[in-house]
Amino acid sequence: MMIGPFPWWIAVIIGLIIFSGYMAFRAIRSEMRLEQEFIEKEGKVYMDRIEEERKRKEETSQSGKREDEVQSIS
Repeated sequence: MMIGPFPWWIAVIIGLIIFSGYMAFRAIRSEMRLEQEFIEKEGKVYMDRIEEERKRKEETSQSGKREDEVQSIS
């Protein structure tokens, strides 16, 4: 049996190549989504650490100012 000027098995091979390309595209897109979620999660952890450090420094500087004020008053 022939499909146009080609045997049927060539049409099957072309179909499988197209299907394989589609599946590769889906896998790449899924991998990119997972990678983006991981990057966002790690970025949030990093930003939380920065915020905690900023608060700790503010508390330390405020307690240092209070001690200076107490010492200057006495």
